[in-house]
Amino acid sequence: QVQLVESGGGLVQAGGSLRLSCAASGRTFSRSGMGWFRQAPGKEREFVAAINWSGGSTDYADSVKGRFTISRDNAKNTVYLQMNSLKPEDTAVYYCAAHLGSIVRVDSKRYDYWGQGTQVTVSS
Repeated sequence: QVQLVESGGGLVQAGGSLRLSCAASGRTFSRSGMGWFRQAPGKEREFVAAINWSGGSTDYADSVKGRFTISRDNAKNTVYLQMNSLKPEDTAVYYCAAHLGSIVRVDSKRYDYWGQGTQVTVSS
């Protein structure tokens, strides 16, 4: 069992930065692939970024490449999403997710555990 708690969301002006954190409980974190997804009002949940168990492999949605960075600290059971050069279209609820496999996954259906989400609002 893995429990996930996101933090770090908030209101920021366009061009600004935020760092989201996702604290995980459970012994399987260090062997779990992790991902960030987001859902804007009226839209479906979409993939943002993912990382494998070691942090050696990552993947990003085209819309965030070059602006967002996913990382993890297995000693702290935490995964991060550094978001730079934020745009109003990045406004959404951001969710952290974990799957019981070590690889990078972009399909939300392949994830086993989800956090409650944290709101990110980017003003123009």
